[in-house]
Amino acid sequence: MTLSFAVLTTALLFGGMSLYSFGFAAFLFTAFPPQAAGAALRKAFPWFYVFVMATAALAALLWWPHDRLSAALMAAVALSTLPLRQWLMPAINRATDGGQRRRFQWLHSLSVVVTLAHIAACGWLLARIV
Repeated sequence: MTLSFAVLTTALLFGGMSLYSFGFAAFLFTAFPPQAAGAALRKAFPWFYVFVMATAALAALLWWPHDRLSAALMAAVALSTLPLRQWLMPAINRATDGGQRRRFQWLHSLSVVVTLAHIAACGWLLARIV
């Protein structure tokens, strides 16, 4: 039973991260003026990162009895999200507020790369079990 929950939790994480990254964020910038979209994302991103950490940690616990590699991968996603939330996101906000466009682009690109790596890790995990 826990194996089924491990798969479902990983799928939830994969889908949630994909929807947020490719759907929600893009939608905000098409539906609202840039200022309003940016303000909404600032409020939503801390919760997105909490979702990623909690879901990945739960997936790691559920995978542990069945597949240690999957458990370690999900633990790595959970742990690597903490610095994104606590350090990188505030740094991105400071760069935006300070008009540091080049710094913002670099930091934002880093956050995108890490998030894409998290999505890829979940996708790889799910693909290897079928």
